[in-house]
Amino acid sequence: MNFYPKKTKFKKTRKGKLPKHSYKSNNLQFGYIGLKVIESGLITSKQLESARQAISRKIKRDGKIWIRIFPSISVTSKPAAVRMGKGKGSVSHWVSKVGSGTIVFEICGVSNYLSKIALRTGSAKLPVKTKIIYS
Repeated sequence: MNFYPKKTKFKKTRKGKLPKHSYKSNNLQFGYIGLKVIESGLITSKQLESARQAISRKIKRDGKIWIRIFPSISVTSKPAAVRMGKGKGSVSHWVSKVGSGTIVFEICGVSNYLSKIALRTGSAKLPVKTKIIYS
């Protein structure tokens, strides 16, 4: 169950820049324990789903998990051994740009010990440095 938008105005997007800091989503909103990104980077939909599955398995489907980011930016690639030119490649995967301070996951309804272990397991699946925060 990879995350990607059902419909977009434009199929292909430009690269743009990574955000340095996140001021919007840097506080816990739903749960009492969360996973916060320390450095900027790109998180693909596959990595996000893999982390979600790992967290869900660790807490044995008790409690509630919130995913605070959504991969809505398309990344294109051209096949190997294709000559230069002939336009932009087709969409290969979807990513979400995260700045430092962005909260990716939030959990409630599980003990602190179990949720800490679950978030540590989920953070191993992500390509950016993270830390666990409490409310």
